[in-house]
Amino acid sequence: MTPVSSHSPHGQSPLRTVQVLGGGNARSSAHVRSLASGLVARGVRVTVCAPVDADRTYDFSGAGADHVHVPRSSDPGAVAALRAACADADLVHAHGLHASFRAVLALSGRRTPLVVTWHDRAHAEGARAHLVRLLERRVVKAASVVLGASSTLVDRARATGARDARLAAVALPGVRKAVRVEDPDRPRPKVRAELGATGRPLLMAVGSLDSHRGYDTLLDASRAWRDLDPVPLVVIAGEGPLRAELQGRIEDEGLPVRLIGRRDDVAQLLAAADLALLSSSWESRSVLAQEALHARVPLVATDVGSMAELVGDAAELVPYGDAEALADTVVRLLGDPERCDELRAKGVRQAATWPSEDETVAQVLSVYDELTQPRPLV
Repeated sequence: MTPVSSHSPHGQSPLRTVQVLGGGNARSSAHVRSLASGLVARGVRVTVCAPVDADRTYDFSGAGADHVHVPRSSDPGAVAALRAACADADLVHAHGLHASFRAVLALSGRRTPLVVTWHDRAHAEGARAHLVRLLERRVVKAASVVLGASSTLVDRARATGARDARLAAVALPGVRKAVRVEDPDRPRPKVRAELGATGRPLLMAVGSLDSHRGYDTLLDASRAWRDLDPVPLVVIAGEGPLRAELQGRIEDEGLPVRLIGRRDDVAQLLAAADLALLSSSWESRSVLAQEALHARVPLVATDVGSMAELVGDAAELVPYGDAEALADTVVRLLGDPERCDELRAKGVRQAATWPSEDETVAQVLSVYDELTQPRPLV
């Protein structure tokens, strides 16, 4: 990899960056942990501003970064704490919409370059959707560069008014890459027994129990699988506001679905599955899709957002909200081991095209240098 400069604009000391996190998104938090480690290894001083529980989970300090506790809220106290942390920064890099908005407020009146990474789209309806659009416009107009984890996010940033929006190289950090299916030591039988899937297909979905996940469609589709012998079991790992509603439907309709709550062993659960399912109304750079392909688990996903861009021809894509298409595709795959083998092989090839953590750090450093290095006089 070509070395990238990590010096300050004046060449007198290492570049100092502040990474700003909202703390609520596992994807962006894992990305910042990986990014901080790579930046520190290349001589960059890194401060991570995030809630203290995020540091406990992702150990930014263990990556060599300084951690400053900044609450999730945008109240004056949180903004003041962030402003103080950014006082001598050469560049500030914020991740996610709400963290970016706090960074804009904290940097008001300063000329410190601001880089913003959008990992996903904020999900909102009604009046809150209007507020989200206002926040997006404020953020992209203040940012020197907006990095989008997918082309749809880049297009959204440009349409919102960004003067410089680019596709980001965002690697899947190694901490949650799933156990390979061919690993002889994988605990597959034990995991399947624990979930109640011994002697029956296991279909795995992962994600918060929110409306945009499309779990209502997944439950609709599961009705068709009750006629199969043996009956597949759908397991959903995640927690959220729709738990009671979904559990009520499962019990009332006798659906072959289990809600197992938030889990920290998703890699092992996924590696034990026969199929991975994504029924969302929107996906940017889905972590589950990446994990499934890495683990050689056939994936059935909705054709939304940048899903096709991410997985290519290495997954079966169905229209969002189409329970019949989802049900039929799952039934077809369960009865077609050759097609599943083909998807596994394609998944390995597709995963090899995704950026590595080193490539992600290299791209970010090139952006930092572009914004902080002095320009030659013409």
